[in-house]
Amino acid sequence: MNLEAMDPNQYDKQLDAKREKLAQLFADFDTPSLQIFASTPEHYRMRAEFRVWHEGEDLYYYMFDKVLNQKVRCEQFLPASVLINQMMPALMAELRPNPVLRHKLFQVDFLSTLSGEILVSLLYHKQLDQQWQDEAQALKQRLGKQFNVNIIGRARKQKLTLDRDYVIESLPVNGQTLIYKQVENSFTQPNGQVSIKMLEWAIDSTKESSGDLLELYCGNGNFSIALAQNFNRVLATELAKPSVDSAQYNIEANNIENVQIIRMSAEDFTDALAKKRSYRRLEGVDLDSYHCNTIFVDPPRAGLDDNTLTMVQGYQRIIYISCNPNTLIDNLKVLNSTHKITRFALFDQFPYTDHMESGVLLEKR
Repeated sequence: MNLEAMDPNQYDKQLDAKREKLAQLFADFDTPSLQIFASTPEHYRMRAEFRVWHEGEDLYYYMFDKVLNQKVRCEQFLPASVLINQMMPALMAELRPNPVLRHKLFQVDFLSTLSGEILVSLLYHKQLDQQWQDEAQALKQRLGKQFNVNIIGRARKQKLTLDRDYVIESLPVNGQTLIYKQVENSFTQPNGQVSIKMLEWAIDSTKESSGDLLELYCGNGNFSIALAQNFNRVLATELAKPSVDSAQYNIEANNIENVQIIRMSAEDFTDALAKKRSYRRLEGVDLDSYHCNTIFVDPPRAGLDDNTLTMVQGYQRIIYISCNPNTLIDNLKVLNSTHKITRFALFDQFPYTDHMESGVLLEKR
């Protein structure tokens, strides 16, 4: 990470550079005008990870700057949420004089929310015993006077959760409040404010839809829950068990009655739709009862595999959220033969980096 590049005064300039780069990458496609969804220039990341350095009696967070090729002490961290920046010195002031909590501590992870909750994970090169638990519980009580905080201890093949290993996020989306359980070490959108903009973009892009929605790679139901209002039913798939469990929690918490989550990979679900194989996880699910004109995909950086890519071409409308424009372009070379791009968006999830999150809406030619 290049810490020196994080200058809020340069944010608009770096965002414009991303816009130009994305436009150049997609120059071979007939795209509509690019919608830009900017981040706040500071305090935008809801999670952050720091290594911990021991230097005599001192103890401090650090990150490694690849440009300087050295570790940099971090008293505060501009990209991290205000809540994380408030917690950083408060936590360190508690850890420094405590021999049990600081001994062999090598990393601290923070997961925060816009709604005011924060989860602190302490990672150790030692096994954690009852003495550690007692000290950690006392730490939680002291920090709890100022913060809505939970604490987790991690060591090799060991995880100790004092109360719970998740936070509850509340996002204001188009005048509604959507509730999301976000579990430690599970994927969640890192930029809370841009995540809201992504949800609102997806809702607006599907407002004229009919029938049902199929979603692949649904995670904790982030988009499924927001988009349920625009469809009769939503059928969504996700492989990671913690994410599926969170999605079920979120469905109930938001009083959603038309979303069903299935735990299986996109590749296996594609085979099931093609009736190539039958799966026990689909017992009791009548796939033929769904009338999906729209499919939503938010794949990993590798993009869609060939079989899934062929499958999605059968849908009238495709919403594709991508964390890698290069694999999106590869996929669009196939999709472009059957669909046209009618919406094109850049979501600046990661300011001051080369990372570009994008979204396209494709409609059958």
